[in-house]
Amino acid sequence: MSTIGFLHTAEVHVATFQRLVEELAPGCDTRHLVDASLLADARASGVTSAIAERVRARLAELESDGAEVIVCTCSTIGAAAEEASEMTGRPGGASREPSGPSRASGGTGGASGGTGGASGGPGGAAVRVPVVRVDRPMADAAVTRGGRIAVVVAVASTTEPTMALLRESATAANAQVDLVAVPCLGAWRHFEAGEIERYHDEIAEHVRAVADGFDVVVLAQASMSPAAERLPGLPVLTSPRAAVAAAVTRLH
Repeated sequence: MSTIGFLHTAEVHVATFQRLVEELAPGCDTRHLVDASLLADARASGVTSAIAERVRARLAELESDGAEVIVCTCSTIGAAAEEASEMTGRPGGASREPSGPSRASGGTGGASGGTGGASGGPGGAAVRVPVVRVDRPMADAAVTRGGRIAVVVAVASTTEPTMALLRESATAANAQVDLVAVPCLGAWRHFEAGEIERYHDEIAEHVRAVADGFDVVVLAQASMSPAAERLPGLPVLTSPRAAVAAAVTRLH
């Protein structure tokens, strides 16, 4: 049985991505590992080499637990996750391996746990399975539409990684785009308080207010995706479904 692993920085993502696997790849096994400290520390200090090494270590845990492809569901640390895999053609590993606490949450067939199972110490080896950055398929789809792209984030640390990814996708596609960051930072307080419906409502209200004049609106974080259901008729792109579909494709 094929196995997809997920590295999350919020527990709420486990159910979302588990449902998508059950829909898009019924019978596929899953592993979910949650480490909220990765996003918390990246928000405080940026994605340092130490954080990048912790990301690699978490991915290695998932690989050791049987994952054949891994989706990193956090946009802020997505580039570090891609760089940790030798299957992306990018250098893997970083300079240190300080490990914060991790939490494991089980999908079908169990879960990865604790801090054991990493494939190396400081500067450890790259993971050997493909890593799908959650927002890359979305970014690739956005730039093919061209024109003006609104980039909506709820966490400031996501802005530059997402903008850089969109620029990279545009260059690869030889697409002419105008990227405009339109952050909705006030909504994050609702997410942190567990007020998920209010979080999505505020994002949807924000998008309605800024969408005019844009050819496409990108909701940069996976946690934002349900807000799109509140925005019928608007050209809104989200990341979770496309990322899982890409992971399933890599499996086959």
